[in-house]
Amino acid sequence: METMAEITKKSIEHLAKLARLEFTDAETDKFVVDLGNILNYFKELEAVDTSGVAPMTGGTSARNVFREDSPLVETFADQKEIIAGFPEEERGYNKIPPVF
Repeated sequence: METMAEITKKSIEHLAKLARLEFTDAETDKFVVDLGNILNYFKELEAVDTSGVAPMTGGTSARNVFREDSPLVETFADQKEIIAGFPEEERGYNKIPPVF
């Protein structure tokens, strides 16, 4: 297996420059420690024996369950009733103020 590169202050500064971010020296030092801890955790995970574990193709074995596609029976107000209840109407349509 490939070994992971060590996180250094120089690598954090390089990444910050690529991302156009600016960090104080204290923040850079904190990132060195935090990202180093994260990489150490991955090293721990590499040590786990997964030879007997089948690879996963997804996060769960649950499948999508869809309901039957059937029309809903609802009563809708008459178009004229809707337009009559709206503050303004123009040529049979509800009129709203311009957005832009």
